[in-house]
Amino acid sequence: MIVELSSEQKKLYMAYVKQAKKQLIEFDKEENNNLKVLAILTKLRQICNSPRLFDENYKGEVAKIELLKELMPDILGNNHRMLIFSQFLGTLEEIKIELEKEKVKYFFIDGSMKSKERMEISKKFNSGEGQVVLISLKAGGTGLNLVGADVVIHYDPWWNIAVENQASDRAYRIGQKKSVQVIKLVTEGTIEEKIIKIQENKRKLSENLLESKDGGKVLFEMSDKELMELLS
Repeated sequence: MIVELSSEQKKLYMAYVKQAKKQLIEFDKEENNNLKVLAILTKLRQICNSPRLFDENYKGEVAKIELLKELMPDILGNNHRMLIFSQFLGTLEEIKIELEKEKVKYFFIDGSMKSKERMEISKKFNSGEGQVVLISLKAGGTGLNLVGADVVIHYDPWWNIAVENQASDRAYRIGQKKSVQVIKLVTEGTIEEKIIKIQENKRKLSENLLESKDGGKVLFEMSDKELMELLS
């Protein structure tokens, strides 16, 4: 689902793109700049999700939150139940605020949660308790059976589509009796659209991923031209 940035978001995004291009040009080509590049790309993704992740003083409209507020009454009002995945815990916290405003009962799962707690939440949700489960992408890969959901929302696209698919599979486990709708929120004309193109056209990207010390994935081995294309 294509989302148009708010005017305030767009201004902030374009200003940071300009700054990021300048930074990339100034990088020492003899050094390993992988983490610096990843930091730049992550900040752009944060602005797409919510500029408040990038600048806590941001007061403008947040496009994805506004869209989610439009979608929820129709989804939940028709007795659908959903999983919402995001890589950013700050994003999930923002969504929690909106759910609480609307008095929507939800569960929250992140990477720090112990297996026993996850199992308890899965059991409660699959038995009909709650309407939404918010899940950090890092926690969504394995060990969760959430067949009580029939709508999956990927709030922000991730480089490696296999990680997204593993997350979606939480609702497709054995015992699922409903059809499951998967929705991706992608901001128009931004790095998020480029990520989708990478997923579609460059499946071998998984070969260009490096395990970082914290177990996450660090993008590397992209040419200067490819990096500039991400910022175009």
